[in-house]
Amino acid sequence: MEEGKYSVGLDIGTTKIVAIIGKENEYGKIEVLGIGKSKSLGVHRGVVNNITQTIKSIQQAVEDAEADSGLKIGSVVVGIAGQHIRSLHHSDYITRANSEEVINEDDLDKLCNQVYKLVMLPGEEIIHVLPQEYKVDGQAEIKQPIGMYGGRLEANFHVVVGQVSSIKNVGRCIKSAGLDLGNITLEPLASSEAVLSQEEKEAGVALIDIGGGTTDLAIFKDGIIRHTAVIPFGGGVITEDIKEGCSIIEKQAELLKIKFGSAWPGENKDNEIVSIPGLRGREPKEITLKNLSKIIHARVVEIIEQVYVEIKNYGHEEQKKKLIAGIVLTGGGSQLKHLKQLVEYITGMDTRIGYPNEHLAGDSDETVASPLYATAVGLLMNAIQNENKNVIENVEVQEEMVFAGHEENATATAPAKERKSVFDKWSEKLKDFLDNAE
Repeated sequence: MEEGKYSVGLDIGTTKIVAIIGKENEYGKIEVLGIGKSKSLGVHRGVVNNITQTIKSIQQAVEDAEADSGLKIGSVVVGIAGQHIRSLHHSDYITRANSEEVINEDDLDKLCNQVYKLVMLPGEEIIHVLPQEYKVDGQAEIKQPIGMYGGRLEANFHVVVGQVSSIKNVGRCIKSAGLDLGNITLEPLASSEAVLSQEEKEAGVALIDIGGGTTDLAIFKDGIIRHTAVIPFGGGVITEDIKEGCSIIEKQAELLKIKFGSAWPGENKDNEIVSIPGLRGREPKEITLKNLSKIIHARVVEIIEQVYVEIKNYGHEEQKKKLIAGIVLTGGGSQLKHLKQLVEYITGMDTRIGYPNEHLAGDSDETVASPLYATAVGLLMNAIQNENKNVIENVEVQEEMVFAGHEENATATAPAKERKSVFDKWSEKLKDFLDNAE
């Protein structure tokens, strides 16, 4: 296969690391060419805390994906999460030198760049600057100001902030695993790409991605991302509670949760018992399923309530900000039995489980369409978009050169157009740092 025709997403999670290789087919759907998965060692609550172990796990996942697809992995798009992620709202404006000229992309870039200069707490860095809506000369609620006239351009921004050291550690792991860092994106944003429809984003929806170490939240309304949060609890703490509550080892607790676990204790009868083999000749343990679901229920309620606080912080209870499409649950933790009903009961909002199959080609493997892989599929989509963007930019540059009468040079590989998104610039800055790091 031609080099550059396929893209790679790498999801570095707390419980698993997934490398997924894919390309866009002629219908605009994503064809998964290979997938590799390894147990994640060295990541705690979405943050790398053991670089050597993480590098090994990344290499394992990458080797599996390469063996599965017969392709070589070069550049990857990586997701970032973890309890150090926070978001804030900020308004900013620029005064344009000539209000008789139309507003163009340079003006928007200038405004975005200004937000990047915000003073953060020590050790923090801005990851994403997401414009909400614009104002031109006081006229509010403008979604796209390009082409309008005006002297003062204002915007409200949703700013996502993360710990510099955590971001650099992820970058260093990628580099040490022999890969190139194509882009870094926020994991809730990646998951939302994979499981939400445009109609849901317009109507207003909260995406809850329950992973092993963290629960990520992304809220959309009017097609724009309005709020993001990372809650430092996930499926891992539920397993931990089962382990403590039933005095069994982690492996058994995880199996119990997956096979017999339920978020709703009412449905288990008192006489339903599961027997667990004892360690090294000890007596087997008998655990009632009612007790098991009570343990799970208590922890799940805590996680959902924390997420609901964030949804209320966004302002869901105001009529104008109401999330009409309700909640979409995804991630490995969303496969817990009766979770959908519990979430509906706690929040009173319509809920569905989000599968990343909408954007996948019809003949894709069923396992990839599981909520487990929502983030990985979203990162792959992000990688494909970046690839397409570069191709379009090259074509535009070639056309400009031909138009200017430089036909003979146009056939040579045209340099990518100078217009880079603010985030691309940030990625480059990070890459420079990593290249200079010893």
